[in-house]
Amino acid sequence: MASVFHPLFSAYILLLLPLVAAQSSAGDIRPSTFIEATDDANPWLSSSNHFALGFHQLENKDQFLLAIWYYKIPNRTIVWYANGDKPAPRRSKVQLTADQGLVLTDPNGLLIWRSDFATGEVAFATMNDTGNFVVYSDSESLWESFNNPTDTLLPTQVIDRGGLLSSRHKENNFSKGRFQFRLLPDGNAVLNSINLESNFTYVAYYISGTYDQQNSSNSGFQVRLDQDGSFYVLRGNNQTHSLSVGDEAPSADYHYRATLNFDGVLTLSSYPKNTGSSRNWSVVKTIPDNICTTNFAELGSGTCGFNSICTLKPDKRPECKCPPGYSLSDANEEYGNCQADFMQGCAADAQNSSQDLYKLVELQNTDWPTSDYERINPCSVNDCKAYCLQDCLCIVAVYNENGCWKKSLPLPYGRQDTQVTSISFLKVRKDNFAHKTPPTMPDKKGNQNSLIILISVLLGSSVFVNFLLVGILCMGSFFLYQKKISRNQRNKTIIQSSLRYFNYEEMENATNGFKEELGRGSFGIVYKGVIDTDSQHQTGVAVKKLDRVVQDTDKEFRTEVSVIAQTHHRNLVKLLGYCDESQHRMLVYEYLSNGTLASFLFGDIKPSWNQRTEIAVGIARGLCYLHEECSPQIIHCDIKPQNILLDDYYEARISDFGLSKLLGTDQSFTNTNIRGTKGYVAPEWFKTVPVSVKVDVYSFGVLLLEIICCRRNVAMDVGEVERAILTDWACDCFLEGAVDALVDSDAEALSDKMKLERFVMAALWCIQEDISFRPTMKKVLLMLEGIIQVPAPPFTSPLTSHSCQI
Repeated sequence: MASVFHPLFSAYILLLLPLVAAQSSAGDIRPSTFIEATDDANPWLSSSNHFALGFHQLENKDQFLLAIWYYKIPNRTIVWYANGDKPAPRRSKVQLTADQGLVLTDPNGLLIWRSDFATGEVAFATMNDTGNFVVYSDSESLWESFNNPTDTLLPTQVIDRGGLLSSRHKENNFSKGRFQFRLLPDGNAVLNSINLESNFTYVAYYISGTYDQQNSSNSGFQVRLDQDGSFYVLRGNNQTHSLSVGDEAPSADYHYRATLNFDGVLTLSSYPKNTGSSRNWSVVKTIPDNICTTNFAELGSGTCGFNSICTLKPDKRPECKCPPGYSLSDANEEYGNCQADFMQGCAADAQNSSQDLYKLVELQNTDWPTSDYERINPCSVNDCKAYCLQDCLCIVAVYNENGCWKKSLPLPYGRQDTQVTSISFLKVRKDNFAHKTPPTMPDKKGNQNSLIILISVLLGSSVFVNFLLVGILCMGSFFLYQKKISRNQRNKTIIQSSLRYFNYEEMENATNGFKEELGRGSFGIVYKGVIDTDSQHQTGVAVKKLDRVVQDTDKEFRTEVSVIAQTHHRNLVKLLGYCDESQHRMLVYEYLSNGTLASFLFGDIKPSWNQRTEIAVGIARGLCYLHEECSPQIIHCDIKPQNILLDDYYEARISDFGLSKLLGTDQSFTNTNIRGTKGYVAPEWFKTVPVSVKVDVYSFGVLLLEIICCRRNVAMDVGEVERAILTDWACDCFLEGAVDALVDSDAEALSDKMKLERFVMAALWCIQEDISFRPTMKKVLLMLEGIIQVPAPPFTSPLTSHSCQI
């Protein structure tokens, strides 16, 4: 009988499971209940199915966000999220636990996020129809999503003094953004931007004015959103200050939400409750009314990035665009910084007339209201344009009824609006100076005509002559083909003597179909892979796939393989092998697990002073080897932190040097197309003079300053315009005797003052504009190692701007 009862009982339990699951989704959630991050995971629903808590799949389909959203609205609208800065991988799990409440873990059980509360044992949790997820003990609420808001305020939810909403990074990127909506302790509700690296709060660009100077007890103490859409600051005397005066009257027939968008606009939106159709939320009110013309004070870039222009769309949200001659620094950051498509500034303009180099682009109703360094009044429009053209510091001239304003980089708060009465004249390079003339291509049509004439002559000749010529052509082709095969085999044999040859199939298998991308360079993409070193061992590799076909690709590939095969130094990345099959050309390097120097220097954790100085000396040794000990001599041409890799012991390895210009043993200069990266390129690249190994010395000087200061050479968000260009600021600090300011708050560096000054002076010698003043890398290495004394570097003009106060 037991054998009959057991399967029947099991079947009964299985029939009950859907009922239990349905009851849990619409009612209380008990400890040990969980949801797994999969494509079809069911969320926990509120009793009327208005809201859901579960996993939202991100653009990367293998990453998920623990979130709350409107369940009945077709276009998913997220109102709360837990792990914006750390997306959960597929098969992660959120579970209600008895001691910690909601706990989000990855597939390996490692903690991603949890609901924090002081004490208490969890009895159950509920997803309420208000959108509030609450964790309860037997007697009280332990944790609520309403008390931990992200970027959205829902009806019945309040923000107390000290509370805030924080924007996301982008519409579909839920990491922390640059804007905040706060209720200050004094009772004012404000909107402000922040510096993401330090969380430093900039001056507010909107203030509610709800601080009562006469009687502080009547100041604002809560921000509220009611069910009917009334959005206001509640004062201590129970009076209200409305934030939602818009075109729509409050109504209980709509869903409402107040969201701080990623662009800094606080939007009150509505959506009809009794509709099943797919439609968009309607905008009731935006704060501020026009963010493009809003005053953002002095720091930060505003809603758009530096050197950008803000225009207002019909929904009162901003659109950011780069001005003519400029493009986004990061193509994936639509609201990010813009940079010129050409080199600009006094160094780039040397030995050329500004009138010959530049033209002015007129932009009506456009202004960058800050970054002024000179005002000319009275002044005519034509004079204003001429003054800017003649001044190598002037990037844009703005003309209005108050005169002519000359401005320099960076340019924050750019706006184009009918309210703006100014005309801007932006200086951009003329076409003939912005780009080199492309090489003249052979006339294919002419070649075809010549071939037709030749064939006609052959056909018109005697049969005997035709046969004779055809025979000669066949024999010639055969011998040329055999010679080519012989040469290729000979080249392959020479290279294979020190390197391993891989065919394309081996490379495809090693990289798992070129799946994991490590980075991109000027000649191709680098993928992570694994190769067999013998029958029992494997080793990680970085496979550089040359997929950018240019005129000299074949030649440069053979040059790189043959030259790198002969280079051996502890501070250079080692080449293990190559692939040269048909059109597939790849280089196989050793894989260095600690990534690039850029990630190490500019990450969240500041490297120690000792680590940084050791890395700098290692790079100097590697460059010294390329310049002094390699035959033929090698110029790298693109020294920057992205081209310095770190091994397991954080020792520097120079990469990407094989495609640099090679010099003969009896040469010291070369003429070549401009190579390198903006900010690290030596001035002589832009002059009609040959370049030498001193271009690497200049780039190393810039890099050395970045290593010393742990910041990028060009930083738009440092807070002071004088500090934006690191090389200029370092010169100022040295002249003022304030090199301490370069490593402010770095106790280890400040305690090693002699080495700090030695490294700074060595860097300033490297970035001398006069090539003859720059030392060789061998001498730079001796300076850094303290073997020779470093004299004070020369300066041709005073650069002080009083910006080096600690």
